[in-house]
Formats: sequence, C-alpha cells, structure tokens
Amino acid sequence: MYTLITVLIFIVCVLLVLIVLVQNSKGGGLASNFQSSNQIMGVRKTTDFLEKATWVLAGALLVLSVMGSAFIPRDRMAQEQSRVQQQIETAVDPTQVPNFPTTVPETGSGEEIPPMPSGEDNN
Repeated sequence: MYTLITVLIFIVCVLLVLIVLVQNSKGGGLASNFQSSNQIMGVRKTTDFLEKATWVLAGALLVLSVMGSAFIPRDRMAQEQSRVQQQIETAVDPTQVPNFPTTVPETGSGEEIPPMPSGEDNN
C-alpha cells in the first residue's frame, strides 16, 4: 500500500508541475492559444480549469502525503532503530584511556611466559 501511495504522489507531483508551468501569471500560457470567441472552452474557462486543477492536485498531494505517512512500514524501521541503538550502546568512548592487561598471559599448556629481562637489548 505504501508503494502505491508513493507512486500516486509522484504522478500528482508531475501533473502539478505541468499544470503550473502551463499557467501564466499575466493571463497568457495555455489560455493565450484560445483567442477566438467561437471556441467551446474560451480563455476564461481555460484559466478557471487550470486554477481548479491546481487546487485539486494540491489537495490530492496533501491527502496522499498524510495517507503515506500512515502506511510507512514500521517493522523494518524498528529493526534498524534497534541496530542503531545497539551500536550506540557498544560504542567505544574515544576519550577513555585504554585498559592494558596487568598480568602476564598464559600459554595454552598452563605455563607462564617468562618476562623479558629489562637490562638486555633484543637486536
């Protein structure tokens, strides 16, 4: 349903852009092509139609936007949010001093590794 509403919003947006571009604020635009008085739809009726179409499409865009926000898939968002929350909780503080081990590590056989003599150079 969310995908359908998104496609409808896209179509309404394209139609709205086209209708607005056809209009001319000085009375020209599409209405200027219908100069003769024997037309079925005269200049005045064309501008009325374009204005009404603009308002209808703007209203449809508003309604579809509100409907689209109601149908946003929430389950996927909750999973992503929990992953973000987990990353925040396990993040390492860059100002924290690192913890170095204070004991000598043991080998797999249970024997301790002898410490290196401090006076000798190992070149």
